[in-house]
Amino acid sequence: MIRIARADDADAIHAIYAPTITGTAITFETELPGAEAMRQRILTRLQHYPWLVWEEQGQVLAYAYATRFRERAAYDWIAETSIYVHADARRRGIARRLYAVLLDTMRLQGINQAVGVITLPGEVSVALHEAMGFTSAGVWRKSGYKLGQWWDVGVWQKELQPPANPPSAVHPFASLAESPQLQAVLQG
Repeated sequence: MIRIARADDADAIHAIYAPTITGTAITFETELPGAEAMRQRILTRLQHYPWLVWEEQGQVLAYAYATRFRERAAYDWIAETSIYVHADARRRGIARRLYAVLLDTMRLQGINQAVGVITLPGEVSVALHEAMGFTSAGVWRKSGYKLGQWWDVGVWQKELQPPANPPSAVHPFASLAESPQLQAVLQG
């Protein structure tokens, strides 16, 4: 089941995220945030952007969210996306299905572009993004230092819908959370 993340998902989300911090360069975060910080991230982000989870038998196995790409107002119609799947739940198609719902949710908000930022080589992430219709938009060379080395970062971009001119304001996620349109997207 795909649903909106809740504050009480913080422990499960932190458990999924922690191994990517401590043992990989998938994320450039270097210190474990802790469950309370994750709880605050969820609650804060849900005001403006979607944060979704994949749950089976009461257990959160994956999560995906969108966040502000850049601070300038002209960037309001583009958002950065992230997705993490528990190690025991990979290779089951969860990431593609959850990511598709995230992108559909962003469309409902009026977001026109999604951006995935991937530590390279990142073959699994690159394959997922390209399978979802993202295209390479460039590489930031030696842009992050973690685990004793410099890493390149690739940027993948997907147009979610043609931009209007002039554009309508993006709907904050909190204003859509209970809408029938979002419920239909979540239920597939």
